[in-house]
Amino acid sequence: MPRPSPLLALIGVAVCAHVALAAARVTTSLYALSLHASEFTVGTLIALFALFPMLLAVGMGRIIDRIGIYQPLRFGALIGSAGVLLAAAAQSVAVLYLAAILIGTGFMAIFIATQYAVGTLLEGDEKTAGFSQLAVGFSVSAFIGPMLAGFTIDHAGHAAAFLACGAFTLIAFAIASSAPLRKLPAPPSTHARSRGSALALLTHRELRGLYFVSITLAAAWDLFTFMVPVRGTQLGFSASTIGLILATFSVATFTVRIAMPWIVRRYHEWRILSITLSAAALCYVLLPFTQQPLTMAAAAFGLGLALGSGQPNVLALLHSGAPVGRGAEAIAIRASLGNLSSVSLPLAYGALGVALGPFAVFWGLGTLISFAIPVAARRARRSTSE
Repeated sequence: MPRPSPLLALIGVAVCAHVALAAARVTTSLYALSLHASEFTVGTLIALFALFPMLLAVGMGRIIDRIGIYQPLRFGALIGSAGVLLAAAAQSVAVLYLAAILIGTGFMAIFIATQYAVGTLLEGDEKTAGFSQLAVGFSVSAFIGPMLAGFTIDHAGHAAAFLACGAFTLIAFAIASSAPLRKLPAPPSTHARSRGSALALLTHRELRGLYFVSITLAAAWDLFTFMVPVRGTQLGFSASTIGLILATFSVATFTVRIAMPWIVRRYHEWRILSITLSAAALCYVLLPFTQQPLTMAAAAFGLGLALGSGQPNVLALLHSGAPVGRGAEAIAIRASLGNLSSVSLPLAYGALGVALGPFAVFWGLGTLISFAIPVAARRARRSTSE
């Protein structure tokens, strides 16, 4: 069992960076809407948080496999700081485009580095527990971020909300520069690495189904975080109310992740994922019918319970199935696929929302989730029989 200080430091960096990202996404959406941007424009902005991360993630994963996590963590925090400070100075939607790219790219580097490091620090059953702790941290940050954005906007304005994000990215940089993270083990030596292309990992027998399930869960998460500000604004909700609904989702993810070490001792990871996908599909059937803050918050809580259990189990399976010496790259491919979802789906959500309304958007995503349920169910049955 590793010393707790590096693990806690990694979680600290990830939480602070994710607070900034979560708050910045909400603030960007609401600021653009306050400037009378269309839903399609808001979708474009949210997509830009993931565009460059999608393109650069695999390269970043290979760098981390080669040099370790220390410098990538610091780089990510600095790039994220530059993005939120630029957004704070923005006077138009156009400046927000560049800010979204910088914020998203910075978090991508931190995201891949922390997930890779947690997987290498822990062994066996402790791996899923470690990822659950990291995921609990993300739940806390996902709760704080929207709340921070909503209340700061209501009381001090959009620029102040972006500056608050900047405070968290600078804290992340300070923790990333600390001694515990400088002393983490070096990555495997070059001769120990399994070589091959990113395509080989995508078609890897143990990984391809996992990648499909992962991108489906990412799409479900992205739709919720994109549509709640848009749908809430359409229904006349205040920024604080929208922030509270998003925070309710985060409370649910926190709750299920706290229980995850107990759950994984009783059920295989693939079994948990099959239940997760089924519950998420049901929530998306019900979401368009929510017209009041309380009913939307209830649906958000149910969806949070479903989606919150996904990440720790996906990461544990990914680390177990990745070839030797390509752990960070395998995580980076997952991140790139998730960012592909974040780039393309908000654009589709915005266009469909204008043309067909919320029922088509929510039910379309529910249909996509239903395609992944048999994949997880087959893997669950296979794991039980082995």
